[in-house]
Amino acid sequence: MTSTLEQLYSQVLTELGEDTTREGLLRTPHRVAEAMHFITQGYSQDLITIVNDAIFHESSDDMVLVRDIEFFSMCEHHMFPFFGHAHIAYIPDGKIIGLSKLARIVDMFARRLQVQERMTSQIAEAVNEVLNPAGVAVVVKARHLCMMARGVEKKSSEMITSHVLGVFREDRATRAELMNLLNSRTGPY
Repeated sequence: MTSTLEQLYSQVLTELGEDTTREGLLRTPHRVAEAMHFITQGYSQDLITIVNDAIFHESSDDMVLVRDIEFFSMCEHHMFPFFGHAHIAYIPDGKIIGLSKLARIVDMFARRLQVQERMTSQIAEAVNEVLNPAGVAVVVKARHLCMMARGVEKKSSEMITSHVLGVFREDRATRAELMNLLNSRTGPY
């Protein structure tokens, strides 16, 4: 049974001038429909399920930084991929979160049709909602195929966005510490 999405992709191929009965394209509408469902699975996810009670009481009040969380998303303007790394920092106020949950939060928002600016804010607001920390900072660096492969065709360009809350917004020293940690590359990694 063919889904509506498969039928639509078959129509797209026809509109592009392709022969949908050609061997290499016979299952393409099905594969593309499956890929789009996977790439946009963030629409069917919610924050509470993602976090899944992985909030732990801890007296630590030092900065927690998870750097280089890989993500892949789709630009809502051209439906071209953009991809890169998200960096999440927070200052605990009695609670910490399981490490993998931060990556899952990134994926939940990245796996939607997106703009990087909104995705960055959504990640920060979600971490703030579940932890209520003293501060949250999210920095996202990405390359956008809508800029690299069409239009101005700038292959080396990178977009950087940030969203800061609480102490990261209010205290320059805390923000500077974050930037130093983001820019440092010590150790074997």
